[in-house]
Amino acid sequence: MFELFKIGFITVSLLDVIDIALVTFIFYKLYSVIRGTIAAQIFYGLVIVLILSFIAQAANLKAVGWLLKLISDIWVIAFIILFQPEIRRLLVLVGRSPLLRIFIKNDETGLTDIITETAFELAQHQHGALMVIVRSVGIRGIAETGEILNARISKSLLRTIFFPRSPLHDGAVIIHNNLIEAARCTLPLSSVMSIDGISLGMRHRAGLGISEQADVISIIVSEETGSISIAEAGKLKRGLSKETLRNYLSSSFSSELKGIKGIFEQLKKNR
Repeated sequence: MFELFKIGFITVSLLDVIDIALVTFIFYKLYSVIRGTIAAQIFYGLVIVLILSFIAQAANLKAVGWLLKLISDIWVIAFIILFQPEIRRLLVLVGRSPLLRIFIKNDETGLTDIITETAFELAQHQHGALMVIVRSVGIRGIAETGEILNARISKSLLRTIFFPRSPLHDGAVIIHNNLIEAARCTLPLSSVMSIDGISLGMRHRAGLGISEQADVISIIVSEETGSISIAEAGKLKRGLSKETLRNYLSSSFSSELKGIKGIFEQLKKNR
């Protein structure tokens, strides 16, 4: 490979520059995801160990290099185990890419109307509900915490599930590809306890928590107030009206389809 320059006894080529640039980009993206968390402090220590290990190998310090390599290997394993939520969040960002959704079938025909009408009727009767719409990659592990149904979605079925005396009304319903995949599912709770000074109940924290970890839209109906909320990408919108909810879901699904169509059109123009 073409030699660019030398730093003492180290020869730097174009391939080395590209390699370093790629590693720097990966580390920057990882840091941007875990910034502000406890994992960031561990990340700093890991970077320092890796830099020292590189210097030791370059200086041919075999014993020091072996020790640092051993520490870095153990550190990486501990990092993955202890901070899997942050790593999962990074993978979710990749999963939300429009390019990935080209290869994922997700039929949203009629889903907006069913969800909107169901949420509004449940809110009128103050029946609590938590509906999770999977947008791209499924959340099979979450679905398996409840009762697997794999039933075609309908307003009547959702109303029946969330009827207060129904054995399935507690927990969340997972909706995937126009099917109610499972009911009475347990969701991870968000660490956010309140928003704008208003405390969040367990149902709202669960809906917000799953939106932080997966590419989903959560619709929450409060049992206490009958208000409708929606959570997506770790953000919660409260006090939605029937039309606001309908417009939000329609806009969310249509923007996804438009993005995919735009990619195909651009590919056709480039032929």
